[in-house]
Amino acid sequence: MKLICIGRNYTDHIEELQNERPLDPVVFIKPDTSILLKKQPFFIPDFSNDIHHEVEILIKINKVGKYIDKKFAHKYYNEIGLGIDFTARDLQSKLKEKGLPWEKAKGFDGSAVIGKWIAKDTLDDVNQIDFRLEKNGDIVQKGNTRYMLWKIDEIIEYVSKYFTLKIGDVIFTGTPAGVGVVKSDDILTGYIEDQQFFSIKVK
Repeated sequence: MKLICIGRNYTDHIEELQNERPLDPVVFIKPDTSILLKKQPFFIPDFSNDIHHEVEILIKINKVGKYIDKKFAHKYYNEIGLGIDFTARDLQSKLKEKGLPWEKAKGFDGSAVIGKWIAKDTLDDVNQIDFRLEKNGDIVQKGNTRYMLWKIDEIIEYVSKYFTLKIGDVIFTGTPAGVGVVKSDDILTGYIEDQQFFSIKVK
């Protein structure tokens, strides 16, 4: 199982971090050890003073595929989820300045929250999904998949050129604006529409 993540997929998030708009999807990998275990809190690691939340729509791959054409991509997933890509922003900034990979800032233990899954057929349109993240009851991130630079099927087509997709692989599709620092005792709760998908305590 691998976690394939897409960066810079929402214009408002690109602008808030003052990043350059990419010509192709920005892709990075999180190891399976980054998955936060169910019902466990997220512990702020001692190597960072600037851990950010990034809420994202997730898709779970349901069959093996390579070089998948966009028009067939919808056949390779039937579940939609919601999660968080925790990022050590201070460490990431240092790595980016030196042109080094981001893995230490993105793939550390517990950095990937994967909430519950629902059948995509229960949603009217995967390209019109409203989702949000609340921190201590206040909305801090709010997005809709229609604002993705690359839609879900386009992401599957692109990443399958480089990585064989296998059953159980999870794709993080990118985060909207509103990323911010988490602190001890924060409660992070994620929703698609009005349905709760996860609730995480920060320690």
